Amino acid sequence: MSKSTTLINELLVQLFNDVLQIEEQTLKSGVLSDISITEIHTIEVIGMYNERTMSEIAQKLKITVGTLTTAINRLIKKGYVERERIEEDRRVVLVKLTKRGKLAFRLHQRFHREMINNAIEGLSLDEEEILISSLNKINDFFKEKYKLE
Repeated sequence: MSKSTTLINELLVQLFNDVLQIEEQTLKSGVLSDISITEIHTIEVIGMYNERTMSEIAQKLKITVGTLTTAINRLIKKGYVERERIEEDRRVVLVKLTKRGKLAFRLHQRFHREMINNAIEGLSLDEEEILISSLNKINDFFKEKYKLE
């Protein structure tokens, strides 16, 4: 590996690990101290104004409906989500965020917004465009290579 590819590899791995660790620390030290990274990402997929089926959520998270059921049960106990069956077809279960879930969603969005704003602070528009282009290339590579959505 060349010096550049070694450095890029180290930076990407470090960034990925740091973002997850910082996200977890932020959750544990704030008002959302009872929630895990996995749970906040489930809340993120449900979305602020949506009612989603269990199948839709599981598909987006790339997990089974059975695994999701366990996660949703925990989030219901903690007061972040509600579940209801639709009258037309009792087999279909819809999930939506409660007020507490919407607060968690907004706080998580703010965390990401602040992280990105700090990351691009001081960059020129040209540098921002180069960063976006580079990240898009990396993203496209992973999507194509590993058949991701």
